[in-house]
Amino acid sequence: MTPAARVAGAPADAAPDPYQALRARWLDIALGTGYDPTAQPYAARLAETGELARALSTTMAPTANSLWPGHPFDPPAGITLSYGRLWTMTRAYVQQGTGSTGDPGLLAAVLRGLDHLSAAVYHPGTNRYGNWWEWQIGSPRLLLDITAALHDHLGTDRIQAACAAVDHFVPDTALGDYSGTSTGANRVDLCRSVTLRGVLGRAPAKITLARDALSPVFPYVTRGDGLYADGSFVQHTWVAYSGTYGQVMLDGLGRLLTLLAGSAWEVTDPNRQIILDSVERAYAPLIHDGLVMDSVNGRAISRGHLASDDRGIMRSDHFHGGQLIAAIALLATAASPAERDRWHARVKGWIERDTVTPLLMAPQFDVADLARLHAIAASPVPAAPEPTGHHLFAAMDRAVHRRPGFTVNIAMASDRIAHYECGNGENPRGWHTGAGMVGWWAGVSDQYTDWYWPTVDWYRLPGTTVSTRRLADREGGEWGTARPDARWVGGTTDGTYAALGQHLKGLGSTLQARKSWFCAADAVICLGAGITCSDGVPVETIVDNRNLGENGTQRFVRGPNWAHLEDHGGWVMLDGSPKALREDRTGAWSDINTGSTPERRTRRWQTLWIDHGTDPVDATYAYVLMPGASPRALARRAADRSWLSVLANDASRQAVTVPSLGLTAANFWQPGTAGPFTASAGASLLAVRRGRTVTLCVSEPPRTGEPLEITWDRPVRRVVHADETVEVLATGRRLRLRVTPGKACATHRCEVTLG
Repeated sequence: MTPAARVAGAPADAAPDPYQALRARWLDIALGTGYDPTAQPYAARLAETGELARALSTTMAPTANSLWPGHPFDPPAGITLSYGRLWTMTRAYVQQGTGSTGDPGLLAAVLRGLDHLSAAVYHPGTNRYGNWWEWQIGSPRLLLDITAALHDHLGTDRIQAACAAVDHFVPDTALGDYSGTSTGANRVDLCRSVTLRGVLGRAPAKITLARDALSPVFPYVTRGDGLYADGSFVQHTWVAYSGTYGQVMLDGLGRLLTLLAGSAWEVTDPNRQIILDSVERAYAPLIHDGLVMDSVNGRAISRGHLASDDRGIMRSDHFHGGQLIAAIALLATAASPAERDRWHARVKGWIERDTVTPLLMAPQFDVADLARLHAIAASPVPAAPEPTGHHLFAAMDRAVHRRPGFTVNIAMASDRIAHYECGNGENPRGWHTGAGMVGWWAGVSDQYTDWYWPTVDWYRLPGTTVSTRRLADREGGEWGTARPDARWVGGTTDGTYAALGQHLKGLGSTLQARKSWFCAADAVICLGAGITCSDGVPVETIVDNRNLGENGTQRFVRGPNWAHLEDHGGWVMLDGSPKALREDRTGAWSDINTGSTPERRTRRWQTLWIDHGTDPVDATYAYVLMPGASPRALARRAADRSWLSVLANDASRQAVTVPSLGLTAANFWQPGTAGPFTASAGASLLAVRRGRTVTLCVSEPPRTGEPLEITWDRPVRRVVHADETVEVLATGRRLRLRVTPGKACATHRCEVTLG
């Protein structure tokens, strides 16, 4: 019988108990409802839970500093691991079909473990040490789930002990100021624990406190942690984190909004709509065929196989994508019917397209998530395809370019967004992941899933320009402190095409460069200029570095000024011929994460790079990336001198025009002229012509906020529309605009009819 059924079975004349009702609803969310435990995939997952729980029960051996041998309470997360194992045992006891449902021996083992943790370490007499997260988020979240599930078996003393421990480690002051570690996803997690503590301890003031403490999470932010108006999500002040911390925030809000709906504590803050809107504006663009792009997964890219994971699940881009999709499915229960239908269509599309880690049987999901996803898959709503379009997340220095047949993701860094994040022994070599790394998918989406990060050459990440100076692990510092002193990073977009640029300053290096990406219909035009360095070592631009899998045999073919990689796509070289290398590389997840397993694997790599030589001065590069293109298409494009004109490529400006698309784009690193454009200050420009109408898009990536003037040397008959931030100074023989840009690198538009 489910908790909800127990509540429904109360005497008809009994007054409803709001705390019991909320506890029952919480367990429905956490443990699942509406599924047949004898049907697949639930039966297998439940049996697996039971088998693991019995093994854990057998090996549990309490000592003064541990609950299981080899897993002391000392950092980094031994207490949370212990509560996590007790939660597995709890689920095996309360859920049907585990082979241990209602087993008194298993229940006794859980109670013994709870009592030991309460007496030995997690109690009001302990001062926290090590990682604050374990004490304030990881452990209380699991402890309270266990307490909710075993409520009727614990007795008053154990429930009060759990509440007292949470009160000690998560005091009311933790939900006071919206600062420090109590922001964004962390704030939602803290509210989750305080809410459930209020339910279990029948403390209405706690529930009210937690509900009200959610309100600072909802509004858009303009700096630091949280959600930005352009869809960016930042955590730890400097790190693009939509894929992991963003997932935690959506999942936690989904649970709390669903839990409190219709109760005396319902979340009614109108700003909650911002979070609901973010599903389609902020998160969906970063999901591709079931994965979430690693450029927004922070240090989690290094986790792979965690030694502490009893189930040995691979944590990859598809793992994180599945977690985010499951969070969207959960949050949908709190959305409007129209929103729910749109989200379900997207989720159904991801379910159908993820052939790498099929979502309906993905190993990371418990039966609750599986039930929600299977219900969506079986619904009559039609599956939505991957939409085309360009998404510029300027506040977190990321961009996603989607076209039929391929998706491209570009990761940059600035004085606002870190080169990379490391910490807690994770991701010590992510140095260049923000140096213009270009990830792309055309076909099967396992490029970054299959042991990519343990075996990649960290000095040769695709799309980056780097000094080959050797760097120390954790170079630049932990927790996002490694940030370049660079302001001009960003671009502009009309939603289909884009001009993107990065003033690159190397980590632990004298390297400087100006990098531009002009995103077109079937290609990304990549320009580099002003590449200067005095490190005394070679500098390279990595045209690409593709993971061919284990013993990959894909053919690599080179033409006069193009190259093609079978099953992937190719590149047209506009300036010189790159070097090529095919090599096998071996690595272990433990090489880049102290908490991961030491198992070693080998993968084959195809690398293409431009050698700028030692200590280059004002070196350049120019090439075109064409994901999914055939050798014939590449040869045609390479021979077609009318398709593309590079108007400028130096340290002051970079610009291109693609006449067949009516596309002209430019990045001005300083005032100047390029092609038909003149800019009075650093700017990014894009002009797209459709018939006699042209849409001109302008942004100011340096984010000074100072007005800038743009001149477009084309006859203009009239202005059809101009944003409020755009003042038209002149039309006729040429167009002159004054743009008041603000400081968000937003795109400002002006639509004109040509003369």
